[in-house]
Amino acid sequence: MDHDQHADRTVRLLTLAEVARLLRVSKRTVYALVRSGRLPSIRVGVRGVRVLETDLGRYLENAREGADR
Repeated sequence: MDHDQHADRTVRLLTLAEVARLLRVSKRTVYALVRSGRLPSIRVGVRGVRVLETDLGRYLENAREGADR
């Protein structure tokens, strides 16, 4: 497998602060979404929490579908 094929599989992890900035909400709101399980997260080390960019995209799609109802 060459380098270009690996680039397609790059996993992007976002900090909760980055998620908050992208959603234009407070970090506290993002923490609440993670704690409630509505936004999946990954624990990194003892205190670090990250969100997969793909999980954020799914959350937004689900939120959009809910708003369309």
